[in-house]
Amino acid sequence: MRIARFIQDSDPAFGVVDGEEGFEEIAVIKGDPFFSGVQLTGERHKLEDVRLLAPIIPRSKVVGIGRNYADHVAEMGSDVPPAPLMFLKPNTSVIGPNDPIVLPSFSEEVSYEAELAIVIGRICKDVPLDRVDEVVFGYTCANDLTARDAQRTDDQWARAKGFDTSCPLGPWIETELDTDNLAVRAFLDGEQVQNGNTDQMIWGVKELVSYVSQAFTLLPGDVILTGTPAGVGLLTEGQRIEVQIEGIGTLANIVRA
Repeated sequence: MRIARFIQDSDPAFGVVDGEEGFEEIAVIKGDPFFSGVQLTGERHKLEDVRLLAPIIPRSKVVGIGRNYADHVAEMGSDVPPAPLMFLKPNTSVIGPNDPIVLPSFSEEVSYEAELAIVIGRICKDVPLDRVDEVVFGYTCANDLTARDAQRTDDQWARAKGFDTSCPLGPWIETELDTDNLAVRAFLDGEQVQNGNTDQMIWGVKELVSYVSQAFTLLPGDVILTGTPAGVGLLTEGQRIEVQIEGIGTLANIVRA
């Protein structure tokens, strides 16, 4: 099931996206599916007629995972960490499909990072591996934008990873997905620049959710970014960056100064 968030009558609403590619419709959901389940109102819209928003604005946090693909670790000249490397992005960093990525004034080296994002569906803490599926609502595409120059100079990554618009999410949440073998790609102005697979992750989805939940109580709508494959590069004003994940779809954004 694909759960999207969109504008209806000037307000955000949730809906279920169905139909063949190019002919999708969105069936409106009553209330918030994270708390009320999926209750359809009977209203429907053509997908092309609505403005999609980020499928979730985390009520609490976005937890990023760094250096989770060996080939990306190698291209950055780093070492594989002994355990998942965590950092936080504020919810003010989140934007949705087709929203502009605004390059921060303090950086001249903003890089894209295509990633699979995990969306948490229920409050949880210290989740054992065999119960991770119970706490995951679904998955979406993410772009973990990073100001590389700030990352080099700052002892902490808060500024480099957490600036406004640094966390595009979308286009929707796929609730039924096997994440063991999914293509993760990025396209810059139509040219493929990243081509990885989730089977290359050092720590998989279950390990990450369990590990993160040992440090933080996870709330419905919290997001965990699972790391990026090799091929990261810099963005400039006017470019179009797309993150494409097999089984989910494509998240596209334009870069602005």
